[in-house]
Amino acid sequence: MSGSKSSDGSFARAASLPPEARAEHPLGLTVHTLPEAGEAVATAQRARHGRWKMLGVLFICAAPVIASYLTYYVIRPDGRRNYGELINPQRTLPELTATALDGTATPLGSLKGQWLLVSVAGGHCDAACQKHLYLQRQLRESLGKEKDRMDWVWLVNDAAPVPDTLAPALQKATVLRVDGAALDAWLAPAEGHQQAEHLYVVDPMGNWMMRFPAAMDTSGAAKAKRDLEHLLRASSSWDEAGRPGKP
Repeated sequence: MSGSKSSDGSFARAASLPPEARAEHPLGLTVHTLPEAGEAVATAQRARHGRWKMLGVLFICAAPVIASYLTYYVIRPDGRRNYGELINPQRTLPELTATALDGTATPLGSLKGQWLLVSVAGGHCDAACQKHLYLQRQLRESLGKEKDRMDWVWLVNDAAPVPDTLAPALQKATVLRVDGAALDAWLAPAEGHQQAEHLYVVDPMGNWMMRFPAAMDTSGAAKAKRDLEHLLRASSSWDEAGRPGKP
């Protein structure tokens, strides 16, 4: 209250002075800082509003990217699922000696360096075996310019002779006779199925890494083709056509 009385007295004294005296004694209560403080608050509010607006624009621009990542990594639509079953852990090509149809001993490890599409069957090659050989050949050819990065392989798991009538169809195939028991320790069928019912995918490092479903039909082969194309694209930076040391 004393402050208020002092201020009132100051105003009264200033008012009682003649005009020329009042000019020499200006009021001491003029406030210059309040407008500046108000302007600072308004500037801070504008800055906050600008930041929120910028964040909103960034969120709108990033929303499609966020949605795509969420869809690919979390939701995984059916169209992006593999047709073949991924093998985990992968199984490395065993150190076995196989025999070519002409009787030449061939290390199974010599198959490394190429993607392999593998079938397994006895030498007599029944109708299911012949269907697999046909699908293997067609799948490889369907890869177009990338087909030289993949070999199709028939592993014969018994001592039965291969019919001469199959020779024309096997001209571009790799056919090797391998001990059946040793082969069982490497390639395994899905539960409830036989080894010869599947096609198997082996990467260039010799790892069995995918198994296609049993009794694959033409519709399944189209899905298998997409899997193979995806694998070849994913490995294009480090895998080249041809095996190391060969032209």
